[in-house]
Amino acid sequence: MWNQILVALCLTMVLEGIWPFLNPSGFRETLMALTEQNDENLRTIGLISMVVGVLLLYIVN
Repeated sequence: MWNQILVALCLTMVLEGIWPFLNPSGFRETLMALTEQNDENLRTIGLISMVVGVLLLYIVN
């Protein structure tokens, strides 16, 4: 079980590193835009991301 969790974390790091590697200026602009959002918008984005992730995990498994 721990091995699977570590593999998942490593794959997450790889996937999250693709965008800043390929387009650092676009990544920087997006981060700057995110810092200007209020807490409610960020929570909504986080909730949508989690729900989509759970649904995709359900579909894959």
